[in-house]
Amino acid sequence: MKKRAYTNANTVIKYILGRDNVELLIKNARIVDKDKDFQGDIYIKDGKISAYGKDLNYNCKNIDGNGLVAMPSFLDMHVHFREPGYTYKEDIYTGSKAALKGGYTFVNLMGNTKPIVSNMEIVNYVLDRANKLDLIDIHQVVSITKNFDGETLAHLDELDNRVKLISDDGKGVQSNLIMYKAMLKAKEKGLILIAHEEDKEIVAVSTRLSENIMTFRDIYLSNITGAKLHFAHVSTKESIEAIRNAKIDNPNITCEVTPHHIALYNNDYKVNPPIREKEDVRAIIEGIKDGTVDMIATDHAPHSREDKKKGAPGISGIETAFSISYTTLVKSGEINLNRLSELMSANPAKLAKINKGEIERGYDGDIVLIDLNKKITIDGDKFISKGKNTPFNGMEFYGEIKATIRRGEIKYNGGIEIDN
Repeated sequence: MKKRAYTNANTVIKYILGRDNVELLIKNARIVDKDKDFQGDIYIKDGKISAYGKDLNYNCKNIDGNGLVAMPSFLDMHVHFREPGYTYKEDIYTGSKAALKGGYTFVNLMGNTKPIVSNMEIVNYVLDRANKLDLIDIHQVVSITKNFDGETLAHLDELDNRVKLISDDGKGVQSNLIMYKAMLKAKEKGLILIAHEEDKEIVAVSTRLSENIMTFRDIYLSNITGAKLHFAHVSTKESIEAIRNAKIDNPNITCEVTPHHIALYNNDYKVNPPIREKEDVRAIIEGIKDGTVDMIATDHAPHSREDKKKGAPGISGIETAFSISYTTLVKSGEINLNRLSELMSANPAKLAKINKGEIERGYDGDIVLIDLNKKITIDGDKFISKGKNTPFNGMEFYGEIKATIRRGEIKYNGGIEIDN
């Protein structure tokens, strides 16, 4: 059987799309999701996982997954693609291509663009762009307060059911009363609030106290309102402990942590919240192990070199998240690969309420193929993202993304071969 090697994802897509009904068979891979780990095959038809198991045979394009791990593609619940308004930093096309290289087929975009996402017109613009590009799936967050003004909530009544999450990420809601009213409104409309926890008065004195005070406040407000609350980029040991205790009685609370807050400490690279101390990293990892932490999100925040030199906080992290997380958590023996899949796929899909994140019949045929034994050296200059900003330059990690598949179509190809 003739084999074709592809290095360009668009070539692969055009080749596979020669048929009306896309079919793809992945053979002989180690298949891992949140509760599976076995050697076998995955068959995708019409964009959905149709079958999985051993010794599957279908007359269609197939990939030999021998030596590779097949996992549900990753979902990132905290991303900045900068469009509209800041496309010199990133745009939906470059961000989507970077996501695919990192193994992601779904991202949740924050609303701190220009203009700020406070209406359905901008949501429609972003979703239309994503649909036309047909690279990844996107959810667009809308601001909690209109234009981040810290007080106006009336625009939330104008949102349709495509908007599931709201956030004033990058700024946070400073007023206790407004956050209380926002939670009541979110509960009424079935929205999830993503909380950027930063007290703007205290942050100049202590970034730790700034994050902790707002975390404690919003736990209490969620408790009394019944609102669904998701904590973004949790970074302190005190906040991890508060969330752990809160989740005992409040099922509406979830949280995320970033790869850089897991892998780095005592590092002055500019990011918000800042990279913390060794004991904070240890607390986050313990939170991952005991279930306090629900997911890993990148907070992918690309910047131009000029903006970064001026002190703009953020890391371009979507292309490196898996390798950093796998090496730091799984290869080190802290957790197994099933738990990492839960953190990067199943739990984000559950929060986003979409049919992804697991190897199950009827789920979207979104798969990432990984060579866990391949050592990579991070080089920001080689990122697909416009943002080359990373504190991990020159560092070595394990786990290379070999292919990212969305609904049976190979959207990123790192050099795999396809049997015709």
